[in-house]
Amino acid sequence: MNLEHKIRQVRTLLDAVQADHAPVAFANSFGAEDMVLTDLIGQHYPAIEMFTLDTGRLPQETYSLMQQVENRYHIRIQLYFPESAAVEEYAAQHGPNGFYDSVELRKACCHMRKVAPLQRALRGKSAWITGLRRDQAPTRKDLAAVEFDADNGLQKISPLLDWELSDVWDYLKKFEVPYNLLHDKGYSSIGCAPCTRAITPGEDVRAGRWWWENPETKECGLHPSGRHAAAAASADSAGG
Repeated sequence: MNLEHKIRQVRTLLDAVQADHAPVAFANSFGAEDMVLTDLIGQHYPAIEMFTLDTGRLPQETYSLMQQVENRYHIRIQLYFPESAAVEEYAAQHGPNGFYDSVELRKACCHMRKVAPLQRALRGKSAWITGLRRDQAPTRKDLAAVEFDADNGLQKISPLLDWELSDVWDYLKKFEVPYNLLHDKGYSSIGCAPCTRAITPGEDVRAGRWWWENPETKECGLHPSGRHAAAAASADSAGG
């Protein structure tokens, strides 16, 4: 299947989502996949709201890209932040980098900085859009392009689920879409600065995220699915 056909499939799905699931929002993390969707939504789908989760620990390159996106597409991206009281309590109990000490503390930090703000961002929405791809991680192989998100009570749409990484970069290059400059420094997947590193040739594309953990645990709680959902929900609950 060539790139043009894959783009048409995404457009068909986004047409249906905009028509049938309003209000709908796109959760933009400004990774390479999300920049494909940013370009399509920014040009063709003004009714789809665009937001991001500002964890307070993002790399400067991500903030620079946010500004580029707003200037290029003439849109305002809604930012959602963690609750300051929760961050202060976590730091007081575990230190500013307590997430390195255990999987439970890392998941608790992700819940505080990502999951709880996402829940606020999705209030009143009928559907949300993600840039997930099936081959990104073992935890994502069982996802569906359209599925009900029971945790948040709305439809979850992943238009690029069956795209390959080469498709993503072919799109970005063909349409000269801006992207996070950390990708040019070996970062394949970009999240919070303390939890993201560059990868070496031959490593898995998600190897730079929470690199001190087993791949089976490497989700932040935003995208639990199948047998991983119960484990993620349990860890999030334990983390408060």
